[in-house]
Amino acid sequence: MAERMGLASFARSDHYYSSRKPPPAATDAFATMGGLARETERIRLCILVTPITFRHPAVIAKSAATIAEMSSGRLDLGLGTGWMELEHEAFGLPFPPLPERFDRLEEALRYLIAAFGPGEGSYHGRYYSLEANAYPQPGPIPIIVGGSGRRRTPRLAGTYADEFNHFVTSASDIEPKVKLARRAAEAVGRDPEALRVSVMGPVLTGRDRTAYREALRRRAADRGTDSDTYEQRLLEAGIPFGPPDRVAETMHALSAVGVSRFYVQHLDLSDLDPLEETFEVLLGL
Repeated sequence: MAERMGLASFARSDHYYSSRKPPPAATDAFATMGGLARETERIRLCILVTPITFRHPAVIAKSAATIAEMSSGRLDLGLGTGWMELEHEAFGLPFPPLPERFDRLEEALRYLIAAFGPGEGSYHGRYYSLEANAYPQPGPIPIIVGGSGRRRTPRLAGTYADEFNHFVTSASDIEPKVKLARRAAEAVGRDPEALRVSVMGPVLTGRDRTAYREALRRRAADRGTDSDTYEQRLLEAGIPFGPPDRVAETMHALSAVGVSRFYVQHLDLSDLDPLEETFEVLLGL
């Protein structure tokens, strides 16, 4: 659907478990992208994001380079610290304290930049070391740093990444983080305006006001509440909602603070009809 409708990117998260009951099936993001690399022709494929706690950077580098080759260079690689302790407990994966996860994320970013660079990559840190190159090399693999942290996440994005991704929030909440990320880029001699800023989250809309009100009613009922209460939740979370004109206002506000891409999150894979209508609305803004 995404490629057929002319969207720029298809992104998926990398989770092994969910707190929902019963837990839905969870597939591996890298394996999924390997399949999609052969099933698609144009659309970019994005892992948004993989936690550094799941894989050694060597495995990330080799997997990403392989998928990039399979897709003729269409992979974007997102990394984060990881946040869901539950899935680590369920699968017996180590889940270090947050400061260590940030340290490991920064080392992994430096490791991957070295691995994806020309010639023999070299990096030596506290947790990871490298004396090799992540062949095959179909071209640059854009790196995304994703997270909602107020200080270190924007700094890491500006220092090392091609894109800074944030979960959906209001324009006023994300603006200071965008400024911090761009200052970090400038501090290390990078072009601050070259850093793409993106947001990921749900959108609730419809082709017109009537269609939106019906979509709102259904969504609120699914969550055991009424339309007015659910709308207030959406407003407080900064989620774009409403008929097309109101959604356009929210998107324009995000654009004004530097956001240039919105990844639409849709969790109900048994019902894709609302997603196609959402894309039609957004493409028409």
